[in-house]
Amino acid sequence: MVLTFKFTSIPHIIFGARKLNELYNIVPKFGKNVLYVIGGKSLKESGKWDEIVNAMEKNSINISIISVYGEPTPTLIDEAVAKYKRKNIDLVVGIGGGSVTDAGKAISAMIPKEDSIMNYLEGVGNKIHDGKKIPYIAVPTTSGTGSEATKNAVISEVGPEGFKKSLRHDNLIPNYAIIDPELVLSSPSSVSAACGMDAFTQLLEAYVSPRASPITDALAFTGMRYVKDAIIPACSTHALDIGVRSAMAYGSLMSGIVLANAGLGIVHGLASSLGGLFEIPHGVACGTLLAESTKMNITQLQKIGDAGKKGLLKYAMVGVLLAGKEMYENVDVSYYCSILIDALEKWTNDLNIDRLGKYGITIKEVDKIVEKAGLKNNPVQLRREDIMEIVRNRI
Repeated sequence: MVLTFKFTSIPHIIFGARKLNELYNIVPKFGKNVLYVIGGKSLKESGKWDEIVNAMEKNSINISIISVYGEPTPTLIDEAVAKYKRKNIDLVVGIGGGSVTDAGKAISAMIPKEDSIMNYLEGVGNKIHDGKKIPYIAVPTTSGTGSEATKNAVISEVGPEGFKKSLRHDNLIPNYAIIDPELVLSSPSSVSAACGMDAFTQLLEAYVSPRASPITDALAFTGMRYVKDAIIPACSTHALDIGVRSAMAYGSLMSGIVLANAGLGIVHGLASSLGGLFEIPHGVACGTLLAESTKMNITQLQKIGDAGKKGLLKYAMVGVLLAGKEMYENVDVSYYCSILIDALEKWTNDLNIDRLGKYGITIKEVDKIVEKAGLKNNPVQLRREDIMEIVRNRI
């Protein structure tokens, strides 16, 4: 077999407890004018923001601040860019969850431009971004999207004709990603659960993607190994355990790296559609659909004979992992695929991941949701009826 694959560059990664301190030495290397993109209140309430501000003042750094509430919209990005375009910003730093990280990434990419981000969104605009940006540092405070390692920024406009689309270029990967698990300790259990399911979804979808490579397989599998033992404790008995939080942070980071290189499947195809039409957190959308989508993929792979064997074996190997077994030859594929589905269903229940109906989604909306869903990089082709069944089963 001749291997053929591409692998996108990754950020300069700094990982570990108290590694936020490294930020204070890195920022001055870029210049004196720094724009911080942060979340609504959690960072300030944790006391970390005061620490950051004091460190910047000691280094004579001029800081500007944008607070992001919810997922970034085109209007938010355009207004931020208009405000800071002429301020000679040397560096953008995003400190927050996936939405904050994406907002910072988009702002850093659009400051050099003279028009709206709408013109550069995939499937919306007709321009392709050239990769020119203001340097960007990502500091995640949740363990879910892995956006600190991706080359795209997800931008949403929610409504009947809404969308959730990406601004994308290889050069939009952050210059630095500083992952400090201490920043995640204050994350509420519901947020940790949704984010954790999102991370595992990305790891699993990238692992079974037709674009997967030996590199993405290795990274995805180690990510899943860490997440599978930590996801329940991180949301319950060991929420303040830095070892558990480190495992989730590592899994999230790996999920970002592999999605940037192998792509994602039907869960994220549906999550993008749902996120454009309804006010539903991305992690909840992914978490609630993961088990049903995996079950459907396995069912359809079983129907196509030899063409489905590779995908089924990969799903089975994840089942072996979740069962706590060692890898061995001649895996009982059908049995371990069932183990995988059972484990994902148990996580969904144990973590209290909401059904779609909690967000006002009803059976009558299924057609529109499926119409806007993407199937790119799914391990098997699904019919419209199959995708509708996935959604119906989670309302």
